[in-house]
Amino acid sequence: MNRVAVNPELLRWARERSGRSAERLAGKFPKLEAWERGEAQPTLKQLEQFAKATFTPVGYLFLQQPPDERVPIPDFRTIASTPAGRPSPDLLDTIYLCQQRQEWYRDFARTMGEAPLGLVGSARVTDDVVTAAAAMRGVLGFNLDERRRLPTWTEALRRFIDQADGLSILVMVSGVVGSNNRRRLDAEEFRGFALADPLAPLVFVNGADTKAAQMFTLAHELAHVWLGETAVSNAQASDAPQHDVERWCNQVAAELLVPLASLRETYDRNAALDAEVDRLARRFKVSTLVILRRIHDAGGLSRQQFWDAYEAELERLRAVPRGSGGDFYLTLGARAGKTFARALVISTLEGRTSFTEAFRLLGFKKMATFRELGQSLGVGF
Repeated sequence: MNRVAVNPELLRWARERSGRSAERLAGKFPKLEAWERGEAQPTLKQLEQFAKATFTPVGYLFLQQPPDERVPIPDFRTIASTPAGRPSPDLLDTIYLCQQRQEWYRDFARTMGEAPLGLVGSARVTDDVVTAAAAMRGVLGFNLDERRRLPTWTEALRRFIDQADGLSILVMVSGVVGSNNRRRLDAEEFRGFALADPLAPLVFVNGADTKAAQMFTLAHELAHVWLGETAVSNAQASDAPQHDVERWCNQVAAELLVPLASLRETYDRNAALDAEVDRLARRFKVSTLVILRRIHDAGGLSRQQFWDAYEAELERLRAVPRGSGGDFYLTLGARAGKTFARALVISTLEGRTSFTEAFRLLGFKKMATFRELGQSLGVGF
């Protein structure tokens, strides 16, 4: 049986890159530790299986040394004010898939004669935050009174996505890589990204995060689209990023969701802080962390009071088990985005796109699934 001479360092790199331990992979690859020590070599079939198990392009394992993988778009992620480390294959594969979807939709939009979206790149980081947020709110049709009447955060998020989708912004929400439920995304690694484009602006929101947190992520990434700036981020309401673009997007997202003037009108300074934060979070359909930040911005909490309350609330939220996200987040329409999915189904049924290409971009292989997706989007056959 032919063996493949592979650099042991590459095998260790691929395993560590995937976040999987040698013990976890030992069941499928009992000689893995010997491979990594250079005492044994895998067969070609074993190497291909190892590449699949570690989400590594098999060609990488034939290199002389591990490649220097970097996020293919501007990376504004930080951990404790320092740049984030090596990206996971889950993040990289999610960006690559969204880039492929964007490229397909861009070609589709050109074929259909769609005009560039004027909103992309219409803002500047020097623009006044309140004015910019108000302008975005007007274009989106983002009505605060309407949101207050919605019963749940899920309904509010669905409405927010539909508003962006109605502007031909490709909004994709998923907690897994493609349609692979075994590859769950990590909200601590990234919360979302924006791929700015005049014809096919795309926003991805990490569905592994809480619904309330996804609301802020969507607002933040939409601000990137208005700036015409592509980037991946792990934006949080508490952050005051050093980068001008991230700082502006955070400020606009907070003002879009919770206008300071509206907060000042409704904030009861005499109420117990915990109860008041919960009440305002339900009213504005955002996270309690966003509300704490806005109370601080309004002068209701000193910086030290804000950080003490924020850390305490963060600890409480970490102890709350997260649900699956509900059926809405498990549908292909949400994962691929309604605008993109509808266009792809129509193009495929009209013969302009092959079923093979459609299945690849959507992440499944069954015609029955494709039919169900089309029917859910109002494109039956």
